[in-house]
Amino acid sequence: MSNTVPKLRSRLKGQAPGIQVEKRLWAADYKVVVGVDEVGRGAWAGPITVGAAVIPKDRRLYKLRDSKMLTEAEREALFGRIAEWCDTWATGHASHEECDRLGMSDAQRLAARRALSGLEVVPDRILLDGRWDFVGGTKTIKIVRGDATSLSISAASILAKVTRDRMMRSLAPHYPNYGFEDNKGYPCPTHKAGLQAWGPSAIHRRSWVFMDYLPWTGIPRYLRPDNQGILFDPDGE
Repeated sequence: MSNTVPKLRSRLKGQAPGIQVEKRLWAADYKVVVGVDEVGRGAWAGPITVGAAVIPKDRRLYKLRDSKMLTEAEREALFGRIAEWCDTWATGHASHEECDRLGMSDAQRLAARRALSGLEVVPDRILLDGRWDFVGGTKTIKIVRGDATSLSISAASILAKVTRDRMMRSLAPHYPNYGFEDNKGYPCPTHKAGLQAWGPSAIHRRSWVFMDYLPWTGIPRYLRPDNQGILFDPDGE
């Protein structure tokens, strides 16, 4: 894919994330402010991934938006620019096996710890997208719709999304029956049809309730003591 960022689509204009929260923290002498976001929680296969990004105080990057607003080509074109622009960034993953064994909440916490440890800096404050603190401690600040309103979180969201998408595309040729190159492990008709015909692959999360809707393959659903998997419906919502 080209690294030239396409012209910003008209519907995305006026929806740029800002740095209001970051500015307040920098002014209060919190020098290392980290934006954090996750991707892959709702997928049926592959890892959950958390991105962490420390943006510079004196340089801006335009055309950056919440990863969900952008096309795959736009995210890919922005990825290299964001990676070079950030003071430091990292991604952390929890594998499909860890998602099964730990449950999604603890797997997300594990991926976040790995992302933050990969920064090789000590955060003074951590900005999280959403209402749930999956990092813990006293340094976190939760921001509802943070991926659309905080530049740090928006950068982390794109870094996490592109990194995970590339992983799933690289795995797709090894598991050709599920369309991972297109759906990245999320439920869609092609993915569901592949599961019905072939059963789960080696990278599917086998504690999830979709396993109960498959023809018998000889592979049992993985059940943890907390039975957390029943919380997830067969459409991955």
